[in-house]
Amino acid sequence: MICSVPIIAIITDHIQSSAKIKGKFIQDQLELEKLKHENYLLETEKLKLELEKMQLNAPKEEVFEKLK
Repeated sequence: MICSVPIIAIITDHIQSSAKIKGKFIQDQLELEKLKHENYLLETEKLKLELEKMQLNAPKEEVFEKLK
């Protein structure tokens, strides 16, 4: 019975440290997903602006081609 107390303490400590590591891992995954989402939004906005720029420049290019 005397030996069982230290063994239970070791097992409990191991389970607690494993839970802390798993919690940190999940927090890191959440942060990564937030960054991925933010990056997606920024890239989408950039592509939208590039498309608008192309659409604004397209009529001007058509006018110059007709003058040639």
